[in-house]
Amino acid sequence: MATIAIFGANGAIGHRVLREALDRGHRVTAVVREPASVPDEHERLDVARGDVLDPACVSAVAEGRDVVVSAVGGRDGAGAQAVLRPAAQALVAGLHALGPKAPRLITVGGAGSLRTRRGRPLWDAPGVPDEARRVMRAHGDALAYLRAGAGELRWTTVSPAADVAPGERTGEYRTAYDEPVADDAGVSRISMEDFAVAVVDEIEEGRHTGRRFTVGY
Repeated sequence: MATIAIFGANGAIGHRVLREALDRGHRVTAVVREPASVPDEHERLDVARGDVLDPACVSAVAEGRDVVVSAVGGRDGAGAQAVLRPAAQALVAGLHALGPKAPRLITVGGAGSLRTRRGRPLWDAPGVPDEARRVMRAHGDALAYLRAGAGELRWTTVSPAADVAPGERTGEYRTAYDEPVADDAGVSRISMEDFAVAVVDEIEEGRHTGRRFTVGY
């Protein structure tokens, strides 16, 4: 059993990670601004009020735990820009303050910084709406910060396929690093449920420490 703190546990992906972790027998602390936004009740679930942008809060929540997961995002481009890179900075600062006892960090990334076979990021693909591109770039900025500024911290970013949406939990997925996973028809997709499976698999196995990986069918 791992002890896991999840920032953004009331979001679409964060809540699925919470449920997947509980179903596998882990102990979870959901860290949210408003505890009432997490209605779940479970003997291995605690709900705490916290702010991912506050390094002192990160330290307090993370101390003594095995893994910290950040599933925070932004409802639009401006929100993503205001949250994602600052959250990465606060998470790194808060975990560094714990020294060698700091837990691992797993962040939910975006697909926009994945690259096509021609080496171009997906956010440069024709037809991407400006608002979606702002969200993609905000995720990319957070990833760039982790790559450059995490130091000795044990971090991993998990990027979804290009299309991630509510769906079925199959327990099946494939992985790659900086190119999107796509099927034979060139479609890159994964359900939020199977994305959560991949995140909890990484919590349990720790196969991608110090880098980003992506998942899809």
